[in-house]
Amino acid sequence: MADMLIALLLAQAADPAVTQRVESVLARAPIVDGHNDLPWALRESDLPPESPTLETDTSALPFSLQTDLPRLKRGGVGGQFWSVWIPADVTGPRAVETTLEQIDRVHRLVAAHPERLAMARTAGDVRRIARSGRVASLIGVEGGHQIDGRLSVLRQYRALGVAYLTLTHGRSLAWADSSTDSAIANGLSPFGRAVVAEMNRIGMIVDVAHVSDATMAAVLDSSRAPVIASHSDSRALADAPRNIPDTLLRRIGMGGGVVMVNCYPAFLSRDWRAWDARRTAYAKSVGVPANVYGLRSPAPLVAWDASHPPPRVTAAMVADHVEHIAHVAGRGAVGFGGDYDGINGTGPEGMTGVDGYPLVLAELVRRGWSDADLMALTSGNILRVMERVAAVAKSLSATGPDDSIDPLAR
Repeated sequence: MADMLIALLLAQAADPAVTQRVESVLARAPIVDGHNDLPWALRESDLPPESPTLETDTSALPFSLQTDLPRLKRGGVGGQFWSVWIPADVTGPRAVETTLEQIDRVHRLVAAHPERLAMARTAGDVRRIARSGRVASLIGVEGGHQIDGRLSVLRQYRALGVAYLTLTHGRSLAWADSSTDSAIANGLSPFGRAVVAEMNRIGMIVDVAHVSDATMAAVLDSSRAPVIASHSDSRALADAPRNIPDTLLRRIGMGGGVVMVNCYPAFLSRDWRAWDARRTAYAKSVGVPANVYGLRSPAPLVAWDASHPPPRVTAAMVADHVEHIAHVAGRGAVGFGGDYDGINGTGPEGMTGVDGYPLVLAELVRRGWSDADLMALTSGNILRVMERVAAVAKSLSATGPDDSIDPLAR
């Protein structure tokens, strides 16, 4: 890994001393990334999890995966939460079936690459697997619609190795509201509070990425364990509904939680968001989809992009979000959750895939971050949350489940 990191960092005109610091940090504390959508990207690309394609750098392939095994190594990633996202409009029993298919994809992916990947359930597992040179693999379910209003399904996901549940995705539920939809629950309904309580009881991390401000505040009021935002940024720096305002960043930090910084330009840059809004309006005016980027875009957008290049988004801007969250919530409250293979288009310059994280660490070294703070950012903070969530579950082990609350009750 050292030679590859040196090449990457020197290509960005890094000082050799900075390179050495980054290498040292990653050797001692590899990154544990909070969110990666490779399982769905494989599904969309019609590639099985067992595909030998992942053993090579896929950046030049036509379907442009942002994640593969060589780039995970180059990026210093030693732990990865694989998202088992499904579309928010897949609901009911089919949502459960599709989620199970995606969980199966993760297990198959790990089983097909035993020299590079291993399943993990605990912080101890993550540390042990990372020391062996493999990527510790964890699972996150990205949307409360995926439990179909049943705590029994939530428990079965946990039994299958799911480490966290993102309470909503892009649509509001009867029991929790999305940041990008109209409110229904106005925070958490009684069933929403029951979901949080059951997650605390069974040792599943509550993920507040995607939820509305009111829902996030309600979660922080009710959860007995720290929460995470698995792939979110600062709203003060980029005014996106998906990003988190300072008041809630501060509360997450006070509760011992972690905000894991997203590398999607839409959540990093005000200028990029404004450019994308203009691009979307043009796409609508000519009747083509706007959510495709680069040379795969419809011809009118390829031409529009050529005459309207996007604003620059850089690793320094990722570092800006890291530093802002650390300033507001504390350096114990920040991590990485890149959202790779969930990013439409490309990531920041030099960070088009999971191999780009050393650039952010190099920037933070130049800004004066200590090795201890960098190691907390890469993995220490999220591992601490995992340990605390497990401790809370142990303290509740004598408490039985409560399945009596109607999911539709207000």
